[in-house]
Amino acid sequence: MFSLTLARKSYARNLQYRSAHLMRMFASVIIGYIYMAIWMGVGEGQLLGDYGIHGMISYIAFNQACLWVIMATNWTDIEGWVRTGQISHELMKPMHFFWYMHSREWGQTWYQFLYSTTPILIIYIVVLKIRTPEHSVTWLWTLLAMFLAAYIAICIAYLIGIAAFWTTESRWLNGVHMGLNMLLSGFFIPVEWLPGWLKMISILSPYPCLQYVPSRIYLELDPAHSLKLSLFWCLLLTAICFTVTRVIRRKVEVQGG
Repeated sequence: MFSLTLARKSYARNLQYRSAHLMRMFASVIIGYIYMAIWMGVGEGQLLGDYGIHGMISYIAFNQACLWVIMATNWTDIEGWVRTGQISHELMKPMHFFWYMHSREWGQTWYQFLYSTTPILIIYIVVLKIRTPEHSVTWLWTLLAMFLAAYIAICIAYLIGIAAFWTTESRWLNGVHMGLNMLLSGFFIPVEWLPGWLKMISILSPYPCLQYVPSRIYLELDPAHSLKLSLFWCLLLTAICFTVTRVIRRKVEVQGG
């Protein structure tokens, strides 16, 4: 129940900035269209594998829409708490620290899904006539894939925040994470088209679960059992998050004390 309350409060906080988020949403639509225009030029007269030119445009459009549900941001609070010493109070709350941060992030993720991902995808479907699933059950599998992607993103963001216990500056890790996401998740280039060595790195990482897996399921190019990879990373990252949290609770070290 406490987790639900935290999520609701995080959702309500984001509602205060709807006008700014509306402008950001339209900017995202334009940026996505630029990406699609690039592929229209590159893919002209090309087969583009399983996708085809229309499928590739739909792939990019779906990735652009879903980008917002995997952009966890509450990790910055952990860094600030460590610097001020407030982290000692946060760790004493009668709730596991991972679930505490996890619950706060889900409120924001739900907001992003309703006010960014959904309208962006609808605009692309209506205006650009991008491909939509032929079978209604595919929508359910797509939502599940997005849910798992959001959970994985929250776990990664939590670990980035926790890194502040060992360094006074962890923001650079988020920059590295965003760069790896763009490169390895299949956001702009499908994973199977990456160079051999880079493709192997991508496959061995959780990043394809963030965008590539949901996109392939949405386009009905992969079956639902491809979500096994996402489930594996959810379990592994959860175990890592709990282990790291146990470590920091034994020895809390903040800047200046």
